[in-house]
Amino acid sequence: MKKLLSLLIIAPLLISCSSSYKKDRYHPEWVKDTNGFDILMGQFAHNIENIWGINEVLIAGPKDYVKYSDQYYTRSHINFDAGTVTVETIAGTDPINRLRQAIIQTLLIGDNPSNVDLYSDANDIQISKEPMLYGLVLDNTGQPIRWKGRATAFADYLIKHKLQKRMSGLHVIWSVTIPMVPNHLDKRAHRYLPIVREAAEKYGVAESLILAIMQTESSFNPYAVSNADALGLMQVVQNTAGADVFRMQGKWGTPSRSYLLNPQNNINTGTAYLALLQDNYLAGIRNPASRRYAVITAYNGGAGSVLRVFSRDKNRAFSIINKMSPDQVYRALLNDHPSSESRRYLYKVAAAQRNYNRYW
Repeated sequence: MKKLLSLLIIAPLLISCSSSYKKDRYHPEWVKDTNGFDILMGQFAHNIENIWGINEVLIAGPKDYVKYSDQYYTRSHINFDAGTVTVETIAGTDPINRLRQAIIQTLLIGDNPSNVDLYSDANDIQISKEPMLYGLVLDNTGQPIRWKGRATAFADYLIKHKLQKRMSGLHVIWSVTIPMVPNHLDKRAHRYLPIVREAAEKYGVAESLILAIMQTESSFNPYAVSNADALGLMQVVQNTAGADVFRMQGKWGTPSRSYLLNPQNNINTGTAYLALLQDNYLAGIRNPASRRYAVITAYNGGAGSVLRVFSRDKNRAFSIINKMSPDQVYRALLNDHPSSESRRYLYKVAAAQRNYNRYW
């Protein structure tokens, strides 16, 4: 996911998960916060461009873990969609040893990103007894990797047998790419299933819907971030969905970044927001299937945008929807919603949910 600097600075207030059918609310402090994030992203991308070159800018995203180290000269990229792990370096001094150390660290990172800064070269990765990639990557003997000794042996094997070299501008880039196991997506979904089940029972939201949202938003990447600063497995935004859930729970303010990057907190908050859409903002839709299609679309584009597909008057929108079949509601949202992103989102989540209902 290579992005040019010019593509990184967008308007975070246009992101998904807007809160209700009410007229969009303006909060000056939100603009200040998001402008600060824009500046951070711009500075970070500028650092990468200066060192790696404009064609090699690689930034963490919802389905891409990207972490720089070694003063930005070495990086790890886990593509959760493609199921690949790539570690590479442009270090001019002892590049193979630096690559080796980065491979070992990447194989052993934990799955709680609360205190990890993906927008710096800080060496703040926590080595875990249950690594994020455990069972997702097998070594050359077919074994999962949990301990440093096995990770070290595998790194040595990769450098001896899988080392790649390419040129980019004036840079020599040394790298290795490791495939995940074929069923990596299912394995990651199973890893979070206990938390999902707990949240589903607590908030009255279908497990299959939560899993489908997680798959579509992040491909179960616990480090998921977006250039609009949506965070975690369910891509919750602090100042919109996060703030709404905190109010619902009687809490003051908004959840912090570290709070939302904790997988359990993130799934709990994302599910609570689904419940808020289901049981509050869109409760006027009587048919459960029709309401589910509306909730899915609203999670991406807001409840107000969903209802405005049918009428600018909220009560009339509910009345129109309630006279339609679920298939008609689905087709209306899929064809008439003004956001192409929200239309694609409905299609993807609905398809993923059908798969979870079928096999889980």
